[in-house]
Amino acid sequence: MSITKKHPGLFSINDFAMYSRTTKDTLLHYDRIGLLSPVLRGKNNYRYYSSGQLAIVNVIRTYQNLGMSLSEIKYLKDNRTPEDVYAKFGEQINSIDAKISEWAQARKLLVTLRSSIRSVLDIDEQAITVQFLPSEAIVLGKQNDYSHGQTDYDALELFYKDMKENYPNIGLNFPVWGLFTQARIERGDWVWPDRYYFYNPDGNDRIPEALYAIGYMRGGYGQCGSLYQRIIDYINKNGLEICGDAYEQYPLNELSIIKPDNYLIRVMIPVSESKITETLRQV
Repeated sequence: MSITKKHPGLFSINDFAMYSRTTKDTLLHYDRIGLLSPVLRGKNNYRYYSSGQLAIVNVIRTYQNLGMSLSEIKYLKDNRTPEDVYAKFGEQINSIDAKISEWAQARKLLVTLRSSIRSVLDIDEQAITVQFLPSEAIVLGKQNDYSHGQTDYDALELFYKDMKENYPNIGLNFPVWGLFTQARIERGDWVWPDRYYFYNPDGNDRIPEALYAIGYMRGGYGQCGSLYQRIIDYINKNGLEICGDAYEQYPLNELSIIKPDNYLIRVMIPVSESKITETLRQV
């Protein structure tokens, strides 16, 4: 550290600004309002600061980052006792912990959304493919009830209500998609989903690892009947069998696409080789 020769152990205002990662103007302002004054004024009114004041600047900056005004910080400084400062530090630690939790949830959301977009940047939107996919964590809603005239929007509202009540610590900002049971897919009924779900690394449910027939199309929410039919035709043509529930997703939606009728829809249906195909192979 650069200590002044005329005043050993003290910093000039320029050096102190550099080591405290602030500016000379900021230090002058702190001095004017009585928040942080130099320990010594030399000739020509030169200001000199001690090394112990570096910690004070860092605390002031931390308080500001947590929303305290300079007047509030000055009041604490002018009326401080060890007990008051100890209590205030505890409050600020709790505030920091809350912000860390907030940012951690925000990061999980951004990672999930970014991964969803990345997964479709290089795909052939016209092709039907069969791929093995690993298991992924999701939050899965209850069975949707359409028996008393409820629509898919009613079911979605109940889904959010249930999520808020039963999963208070899981962020609900993740895109919500639909699950269709195997029975529904096999009978060609894929208008309203049986259950809603969303990807979340903290979810207790999982999309099972399996071989999936996967197809894509452009369109709006719920406008993918023709895609289901294309995938079913592909499954039948290639000696495959449906072996589980289907997952309908919108990896490119209002977050990244302007026109609501141009979202990219992905449908994933788990498949296995049919018994007929397996028998022919054995023969």
